Amino acid sequence: MTAPAAPRPSLPTPSSTAATAAATATAPASASAAVTTTATRRRGLLDWRVRFAILSVIWGFSFLLIKVGTEAYAPFQVALGRVLFGALALLAVLTVRREPLPRGLRTWGHLTVAALLLNTAPFSLFAYAELSIPSSLAGICNATSPLWGMALSLVALSEDRPTRRRFAGLGLGFLGVLTVLGAWHGFSGVDAKGTAFALLASLCYPVGWIYVRRTLAGTPGSPVALTGGQLMVSTLQLALFSALFTSAPAAFPLWPTLSVIALGALGTGMALQMQYGLVTEVGPTTAQMVTYFIPVIATTAGVLVLGEQLSWNTPVGAAIVLAGAALSQTRPAPGRPA
Repeated sequence: MTAPAAPRPSLPTPSSTAATAAATATAPASASAAVTTTATRRRGLLDWRVRFAILSVIWGFSFLLIKVGTEAYAPFQVALGRVLFGALALLAVLTVRREPLPRGLRTWGHLTVAALLLNTAPFSLFAYAELSIPSSLAGICNATSPLWGMALSLVALSEDRPTRRRFAGLGLGFLGVLTVLGAWHGFSGVDAKGTAFALLASLCYPVGWIYVRRTLAGTPGSPVALTGGQLMVSTLQLALFSALFTSAPAAFPLWPTLSVIALGALGTGMALQMQYGLVTEVGPTTAQMVTYFIPVIATTAGVLVLGEQLSWNTPVGAAIVLAGAALSQTRPAPGRPA
């Protein structure tokens, strides 16, 4: 999740890609050879398709873990545990690699805003949403993130030009949302507040990505260092919110506690590392396809593990949402007019 971004929960994708490209362009030939050797070894250890499947499962199960975590902890506390253990996982990676954290007040200032938009706000909103809606519905709402992103990029990013295909994808996607929510029944049986929180959380991601793209693209430092610093800032933000608006938990039940730890260490720490490797190996276009598997896995996990109810319009609407998201992200073939 992260993110998350791309509909990949909590990840500043544009800046990560730009930072990686900048680092590669300025690295000496020997360093590039070392990176290539390392990547080759990783490919030999675990095929990218296997890692793609693992990443899909981890992020798909994130919504189930949030649901279990909120059984014992306040939403702000679930979000706090998520970024805390995610930050610890990335800091461990940086320590092993002997990579420094980002430097400069300007960089940390932008990371503070990015943390709020890409971690603190959406993680908290999803946790609050799952107090009243199924984890499967939260996962489907997360799939609307590319649709929000396309709509916003048409306004905020001059290089993203509107096309008939992308407008059709946007309309199809939001038709899918109405199908999931059962609009013909007047949205009966759907908690409006929880659903609004989940959709607002999904909107936070593209807003954050656009901000990152405008402010942090080309910033010195590896994607892991930038994201690790971002998660550290988000930990401080959520620690403050938790102290102000929640009381300390009276107990630490086993399963909710393990769920929060896994949500952070796996869903925000290990998953980001895995995604960086996929982007490097197979490119961002293939790597971002993981987004379209998340709601499928989230829905399956919610039904099979948590016993959540599933009506016909939920999978049908989810399929329409994913079709619209895929259509809105496609580009015209080279040589064809947009």
